[in-house]
Amino acid sequence: MSGIIAQEAAQDVQQVGGKAASLAQLAKLGFNPPVFFVIPASACAAREPIAGLDAALQALGAGPFAVRSSARAEDGAEHSHAGQFDTVLNVAAANVWQAAQQVYQSGFGDTVATYRQLKSGGAAEGPAVIVQRMIDAQSAGVAFSADPVSGQRGVVVISAIAGLGERLVSGEVDGEDWIVTDTAQGPDAPQVLTPAQALGIADLARRAEAAFTAPQDIEWAIDAAGLHILQSRPITTPLLPAPQVDTALTIFDNSNIVESYPGMVSPLTYSFAVHVYARVYRAFVGLLGVPDATVAAHAGVFGNMLGRVDGRVYYNLVNWYRALALLPGFSLNRAYMETMMGVATPMPDEVTQSIGPPPAKGAARVREYLKLVRVAGGLIWQAIRLPRTRARFYDRLNAALDSGFDPQTAGPTALAAEYRRIESTLLDRWDAPLVNDFLCMIAFGASRNLLEKWLGPQGLILHNDVMIGQGDIVSAEPAQRIAQMGQMVAQAGLAKALAADGLDALAGHPAILQKVHAYLDRFGDRCTEELKLESIPLTDDPSSLLQAIAASAGRGPVADRVGTAPDWSALFPKNPIRRHFAKWLINWTKARVRDRENLRFERTRIFGLTRRVFLALGREFAARGLIAAPRDIFYLTKDEALGAVEGYGLSPDLKSLIALRKAEDAASALRPDPPERITLRGPAIAPVWQPESTTKDPATQRSATGCSAGRVTARARVIRDPRTETLTPGDILIARHTDPGWIAVFSNAAAIVVERGSLLSHSAIVARELGIPCVVGLKGATQWISDGELICVDGATGMVERLNDL
Repeated sequence: MSGIIAQEAAQDVQQVGGKAASLAQLAKLGFNPPVFFVIPASACAAREPIAGLDAALQALGAGPFAVRSSARAEDGAEHSHAGQFDTVLNVAAANVWQAAQQVYQSGFGDTVATYRQLKSGGAAEGPAVIVQRMIDAQSAGVAFSADPVSGQRGVVVISAIAGLGERLVSGEVDGEDWIVTDTAQGPDAPQVLTPAQALGIADLARRAEAAFTAPQDIEWAIDAAGLHILQSRPITTPLLPAPQVDTALTIFDNSNIVESYPGMVSPLTYSFAVHVYARVYRAFVGLLGVPDATVAAHAGVFGNMLGRVDGRVYYNLVNWYRALALLPGFSLNRAYMETMMGVATPMPDEVTQSIGPPPAKGAARVREYLKLVRVAGGLIWQAIRLPRTRARFYDRLNAALDSGFDPQTAGPTALAAEYRRIESTLLDRWDAPLVNDFLCMIAFGASRNLLEKWLGPQGLILHNDVMIGQGDIVSAEPAQRIAQMGQMVAQAGLAKALAADGLDALAGHPAILQKVHAYLDRFGDRCTEELKLESIPLTDDPSSLLQAIAASAGRGPVADRVGTAPDWSALFPKNPIRRHFAKWLINWTKARVRDRENLRFERTRIFGLTRRVFLALGREFAARGLIAAPRDIFYLTKDEALGAVEGYGLSPDLKSLIALRKAEDAASALRPDPPERITLRGPAIAPVWQPESTTKDPATQRSATGCSAGRVTARARVIRDPRTETLTPGDILIARHTDPGWIAVFSNAAAIVVERGSLLSHSAIVARELGIPCVVGLKGATQWISDGELICVDGATGMVERLNDL
């Protein structure tokens, strides 16, 4: 064949070569490569300009043009001949035939001859020639729909340069490299592509792979009109086999657990938390009547209730749902059971319809109600026995914490044995907190709903009011002590000195110093992010406490905030039965809320002892050269640390494990938090997450959950780290989440607004106890509200209003 072959007719590889046939197929499949025609090799061999060339060039457009090779063996599945033939770019119409001759003659050059000798064999021959409309590329490059180096499928590898891609293909310059899985990972300061462009290129490569039913190596370019594919050929290097289909669903969600484990969480803390959750929730479902055999059969569920995504802790929601599905009565009221998980977004139908028994009917329904009756009877018995259960728990707790064991003088074997004692006597016998927490949840919800039903909106306000000022909630005690010490500091005129010099400022004031030491003796384990073993407690760094005392000194005397007992007779003047029942239920609920907070403080003490044990173990490992520094222990898992002492460890090279995890966590810490909810298919290993673009909500009013009545107008103070940021007395605290360690900040707040939390979260309970208006669950509050902005917070209705823009 000697005539010009149009794009739509370029089908036969023997006539037009592999590249042209591939481009024609791309066009046929709708990929829209730059338009082209083909000069067959036989026409180029004649050396005379081919008839119809000028007309074919006019059909392509004004030019300039790209003149490329398309040999019969080029861009094949076995041999690509990539870069072996000449390519001539930016060719004017008058010079196209000359460029075509150059490309054709490159088929007889030494480079191609050597390639054929090493790879494909066969005699030398000139290629067919593609003449294509030139793309005025802003950036260009190559992309592989599978990693040609590792052989891994599902990973797109991109190399990009500014301008034309020929210098990259020829090896003249190095490209900007990107790796794309679910997200695009490029250089820290990309110069050529944006993450969105990299994702678009990856999608193009994957679509080419799907169209040709084989992994592809594509060339692409971006001009003012957008992204173009320039060619596509099979990847010729061996790849790993395609993975088998796995559609198993995993849902990670941290809308609830972030209050306990915010931000980055160390491997040691995470592994300890996984162990604690498994032990505690096995006991929980047993408490509610699930047979031991059933619990044992679902051990994998209880051992996988958490996940660690980019260094952050999440609930593994599908396993939580599986655990709930074991409970008696699940088939009677799935919706209520789902609310027990306390997450912001409901579970998808795929999960709710495939896990657990179907809705009970007929005899099955009767049996389920009988099970619930037995559970209710058991809970009533547990409620009756709760004072005794709680007393025994405190006995075990105090015996463990006051045993006289000194981690500072213990060796590794004794430290491992002490941890095992904590595990067996406390963590494995977590009965009182479990019973009380469950009864508290039921009582709090029931009493709130009952007052709303009987008294309307006034009942909800009353419910918040009556939860204030119990006086014996340990979580409120730090604020009271800080206020007292603040007044002592103010009277002594030491506020500025205390803020600047710390404990040294109290050297001549033994009464104040004694109060500070008494506080540390009582609350020394209570610190910001106190459930993280790597957190530094107040006993080691009391600076945040001293700053809070100094700030409180400038606030002036604060009146005791004691809740007023409601006039039950006025509320229920004609119904004494409702009056007495409501009064009894509210008082019982207050006791459960009090015990819940107090028992959680004891958890803090247990975790504090566990922290000291592992830190001492880190000291011993460092002294023996097993790790570089004592705090490196936090980069090992619980079993790696204990296994190194007890003999079941896998590797003696702990330093290499630590170095790997330090590098991973350092990279993770630089990235924004992953989304609140993450859905994965197949292996539940979450990818690295890139920052999401956010725009500020222009609304001036938003509402969430009001949980402590009162209305305050003041300046907002956005605090992300209470260890380094302080609150001026009278400001409104705005935070993503809080925990008991924030009490020093709470003590100076006029009101509290938190992105996460619920009516029973720590911030809500302490705010009610201190009489501070509080709104929780206001998503994005730290972005919506600017630091220093004047806002109004209504803790009864949950309304937050921005009064001015800074």
